[in-house]
Amino acid sequence: MATVDLEKLRMCGAGKAIGVLTSGGDAQGMNAAVRAVTRMGIYVGAKVFLIYEGYEGLVEGGENIKPANWLSVSNIIQLGGTIIGSARCKAFTTREGRLAAAYNLVHRGITNLCVIGGDGSLTGANIFRSEWGSLLEELVKEGKISESTAQTYSHLNIAGLVGSIDNDFCGTDMTIGTDSALHRIMEVIDAITTTAQSHQRTFVLEVMGRHCGYLALVSALASGADWLFIPEAPPEDGWENCMCERLGQTRSRGSRLNIIIIAEGAIDRNGKPITSRYVKDLVVQRLGFDTRVTVLGHVQRGGTPSAFDRILSSKMGMEAVMALLEGTPDTPACVVSLSGNQSVRLPLMECVQVTKEVQKAMDEKRFDEAIQLRGRSFENNWNIYKLLAHQKVSKEKTQFSLAILNVGADAAYIFEDPFNIQDLKANVEHMTEKMKTEIQRGLVLRNEKCHDHYTTEFLYNLYSSEGKGIFDCRTNVLGHLQQGGAPTPFDRNYGTKLGVKAMLWMSEKLRAVYRNGRVFANAPDSACVIGLKKKAVAFSPVTELKKDTDFEHRMPREQWWLNLRLMLKMLAHYRISMADYVSGELEHVTRRTLSIDKGF
Repeated sequence: MATVDLEKLRMCGAGKAIGVLTSGGDAQGMNAAVRAVTRMGIYVGAKVFLIYEGYEGLVEGGENIKPANWLSVSNIIQLGGTIIGSARCKAFTTREGRLAAAYNLVHRGITNLCVIGGDGSLTGANIFRSEWGSLLEELVKEGKISESTAQTYSHLNIAGLVGSIDNDFCGTDMTIGTDSALHRIMEVIDAITTTAQSHQRTFVLEVMGRHCGYLALVSALASGADWLFIPEAPPEDGWENCMCERLGQTRSRGSRLNIIIIAEGAIDRNGKPITSRYVKDLVVQRLGFDTRVTVLGHVQRGGTPSAFDRILSSKMGMEAVMALLEGTPDTPACVVSLSGNQSVRLPLMECVQVTKEVQKAMDEKRFDEAIQLRGRSFENNWNIYKLLAHQKVSKEKTQFSLAILNVGADAAYIFEDPFNIQDLKANVEHMTEKMKTEIQRGLVLRNEKCHDHYTTEFLYNLYSSEGKGIFDCRTNVLGHLQQGGAPTPFDRNYGTKLGVKAMLWMSEKLRAVYRNGRVFANAPDSACVIGLKKKAVAFSPVTELKKDTDFEHRMPREQWWLNLRLMLKMLAHYRISMADYVSGELEHVTRRTLSIDKGF
């Protein structure tokens, strides 16, 4: 469904009930997802139930399944972990356990279930859905529910959100918690780098990733690590000699440190584990370098979610509710996923099957295929790391010269959503009413160029005057602080990949247009801009961008992220039209879709 009249759908949740649970390992951003599912469900008129302690709470029922209201999920978007708890549940793996779970849902009229967890949790949900009819029949035979009740609740809809810091679920570009985990890793690496340089040390960092090397790979790419071990690409036999030789070469060129990153599931070509302790002892014995081991462990799961994970989880949570409301008995259980900057729905079991194929390929030592099954973005990350980790001898020399420069300002001028005094009046009234409830806090953000007359001082005075006796105001102008600091893992990774792709594109173009000692660069595609375009990294000729650019304000005429304003207002409890909401379409997971580079 693309742009149908979703206003009709807005109250189609009336009379329906949605249950939401978190299962498996916790991940930063789960709370943001719980918040979005709860508020979106309430917004469309449905009853929403929070299921505490995952599948264990679903099986045990009672106080583990509680109705939620708007305030139930207030002030949780910034919290790590999951406020509704998560637990492993052996009972749910049995028919008896799932029978009890079915009774607990039917007893409360819940026929829509949103599961936030990993592939095991989502697979369990699909089994539960496939057995739903027979479970209800059994409950009727046992006299626990009536025939009419079984007919009323004859179908269970399932929508999954992947919460996993490993980013190990095929079909989705980023899983909930991955970006936050990368932030924790990079904070440690950046801190370690300073002490390593001071003492000329080698550090071996072990990160999570028992079966998937995404965290290790991206952190190695973002930190410029000297050596990397991931389960998808075991090193060739004799790697010990090669690694020590390269570490020695790095020191001989003047470097005062070495960084080695190893995924906890790293193995050699024979399937034997490669441990951080073994790597450390090897470096000490062969090279005599002062070497330390740092095992990050569960610190990668902790802390507050990144801005990316908060937005990702909120988008996915909203889309999950839409998917549940549109579900039919013929609709497969789906996973709400991110493809580029677009929300999509994927058949759950197609994703699970491809994810299992990755592990099968690794078990059968088809490592190149395992990397391909992880997706083009993973494969490109791996190839770019290998390209940049160590200087290579050039295969050929040319007469071409390349220049690199930075141009423009780094600010974003937001004129896209004009506002007037009526809008300000409505916003102040909304804030005032909100402050009269239990939610006694508010945040107003203003871009420096959004309006010539409605300045920061004007807005401060307006809110201060109208909120007198109810709330007070403070201002904070961030200024150039927003342009400072260390780049995020995403920015490091994305910038590196775009730089490599730009150079490869440039070299191919130069070879194509070089004739008789001269370069003929007069075709439209001789000047391009590289970036993420919807679902893939693409080169766009500058001549084609002219019609899409507002040159006066130096920005695109249309901004994809403006669609987030609808989500912002809905989750802030504004009563707005949903006619402009664009819901995700159902896409299938194939090797062709996995071959598209989404930039992550």
